[in-house]
Amino acid sequence: MKSIFSIEFLFLLFIVLSPIACASSKTTITGDAGSKIQVESFGEFNRPWAMTFLPNGNLLVTEKKGKLQLANLNNDTKIEVKGLPEVAYGGQGGLGDIILHPQYQQNQFVYLSYAAKSTWGEKGAVVARAKLRLPSATPKLENLEIIWQQIPKTLGSGHYAHRLAFSPDGYLFITSGDRQQQTPAQDWQQNLGKTIRLNDDGTVPADNPFQDKGELAKTFWSVGHRNQLGIAFDKQGKLWTHEMGPRHGDEFNLTIAGHNYGWPIVSWGDNYSGIPIPDHDTRPEFDAPEAYWVPTVAPSGLIIYSGSQFPQWQGNAFISGLRSQALLRLSITNNQAKEVERFDMGNRIREVEQGPNGAIWLLEDGRNGRLLKVMP
Repeated sequence: MKSIFSIEFLFLLFIVLSPIACASSKTTITGDAGSKIQVESFGEFNRPWAMTFLPNGNLLVTEKKGKLQLANLNNDTKIEVKGLPEVAYGGQGGLGDIILHPQYQQNQFVYLSYAAKSTWGEKGAVVARAKLRLPSATPKLENLEIIWQQIPKTLGSGHYAHRLAFSPDGYLFITSGDRQQQTPAQDWQQNLGKTIRLNDDGTVPADNPFQDKGELAKTFWSVGHRNQLGIAFDKQGKLWTHEMGPRHGDEFNLTIAGHNYGWPIVSWGDNYSGIPIPDHDTRPEFDAPEAYWVPTVAPSGLIIYSGSQFPQWQGNAFISGLRSQALLRLSITNNQAKEVERFDMGNRIREVEQGPNGAIWLLEDGRNGRLLKVMP
């Protein structure tokens, strides 16, 4: 009896504090402009989608199937956070982004996005706010409340976007994909294909740009987007986003209040059917991207670098790539941007994040997606 109890106890302990890595490995990768980076592996996650660092250096990682993992990088263990909502997993849907409130150390608020299903089977992205309770053995989310959702929910499992960021002045920004419906991106009665700006509690700021287009439009910051999977602010407070193009034509945009980015009327890509879409330069009333890609790189995550490990790259944008299986570095000068270097990572990269000490962290896509640390 004593022996059986000991085995069960050890098994439960393994489940609670499961290792995230068997062995760390380092690789040197040379970019196509000659820069060298050291890449170290810190273990694997099951279809990871996003991550954010806590003030103590631990890491929260979302997994698409609906799990949130708390990873301790000092002892290479992870523990599942309880209290997660049910998610609509499938296709591009599931548990999405996670960020901290700017005053997290005072209020313990975290924000997460995920795909949710209606009673009738339609799906849409929602954003929820909750308090993260961190007793060492049983971390959990408490008092979870939905503060925003896509309107309307639709059939299909693509183009949720639902990336999150706080602006330097404390507003919550949400990217809302077009849900593969295209035309809602230009529709004032739907919040699909838009960038959203809210107060931290989900209420609507009175100074949002579209005040005369209806109540829903008062939440919009910009319109005419397809599937924005990257969002970040630079040190000057400018908002940058990137989005997947249709058949090629991925975009990197300076995303300005009240502006229209043209989807689905214009694009540097074409429809998957082969039917061409007018290029951006045919319709100058729409904002053209500051950089674009033909062929596609399939951008998936974004940071504007501000750390000390790569001082020569401060102010550069880093974009993770899925189809390109790369980490892209872009220079930004005033309001202009261009790709200046590409690092071949050998696998689809789902997410990029800057760590507390200035390292760059990546998450690989897929069932055994590795956590990677990038250093000089």
